[in-house]
Amino acid sequence: MNEYRFTLQKYKRGSKLSCPQCGKKQCFVRYIDSQGEISFPDYVGRCDHEQSCKYHYTPSDYFKDNPTLIEIGSNYSFEHSAPQPHSLPPTSFIDKELMERTLTNYGMNPLYIYLSGALGKDETSRIFQLYHVGTSKKWGGSTVYWQIDWQGNVRTGKIMLYDAKTGHRTREPRSYVSWVHTELNFQNYNLKQCLFGEHLLSDNPTKPVAIVESEKSALIATHYMPEFIWLATGGMHGCFKPDVISVLKGRSVMLCPDLGAKEVWQTKMPLLTSVCSKVVLSDSLEQCATDEQRKNGLDIADFLLMTDTPQMILDKMIQRNPALQTLIDKLGLELMDARQI
Repeated sequence: MNEYRFTLQKYKRGSKLSCPQCGKKQCFVRYIDSQGEISFPDYVGRCDHEQSCKYHYTPSDYFKDNPTLIEIGSNYSFEHSAPQPHSLPPTSFIDKELMERTLTNYGMNPLYIYLSGALGKDETSRIFQLYHVGTSKKWGGSTVYWQIDWQGNVRTGKIMLYDAKTGHRTREPRSYVSWVHTELNFQNYNLKQCLFGEHLLSDNPTKPVAIVESEKSALIATHYMPEFIWLATGGMHGCFKPDVISVLKGRSVMLCPDLGAKEVWQTKMPLLTSVCSKVVLSDSLEQCATDEQRKNGLDIADFLLMTDTPQMILDKMIQRNPALQTLIDKLGLELMDARQI
């Protein structure tokens, strides 16, 4: 007889999934109900990469994050995930000087190169500085998304490789994702992630917040809609935990899930409404998306960039007539944003 009702699924060929956090394939084991009455979402489980990823979302976490199910959960026994009295290890941090040393070498950063072509170098530099986006030498130049909490502590940095021409993540021959604390081989590092962009909350105590999945989307959206503080969860299921979203207490929040993630994010609403003054879920993408766009899981950044920016238009003109760049350089002309006029 099974000692616990909720257990990790026993391995069999094809049973392991891609991890919802690190994205690596065939390394994620789901939790199952031994009595077969509850079917947990695919993000309830544990990643095999205990040192680098550390993703472990238990049935207990699931019931805590979904208060509407708490009555159901109370009828079941899952001792293995019940908290035991113990002192939690302190959260580990990374030296700010290390983070600051990465805030350069943007000429080798593919994401910076791509966004400079879409938004202009000055605007891209401003946004990178605002969010403290860094550059890593890993993989010949990649983007570092530093997670800095509202107190200014550096929790970690997510390293991701992009294509300079398309602005999309490089996924072949594999997914290029890593973490600063892993690359530096910090021992006994107690990672406790926070929302990307969380450090912006302290300087803007009353500004409304918009939350997206990817860090790149937060960078792009802050250019088009600066009336919001744009934060990122780092994934469909990332960072939706009580201790993480507590920094949003009293805030007005708009959720902007990627296509295909609306239903998952709807389950997060009760958790957020218990803390925030107002929570709305935007379904504008779902309303205007095509079937192909839904299949590809496009996000708000993809839609925002579908319309050519002034920088994009100028670049196309220069490609058709290179002499235009010479004229711009000789006259010292600068492209002006309509909002600056």
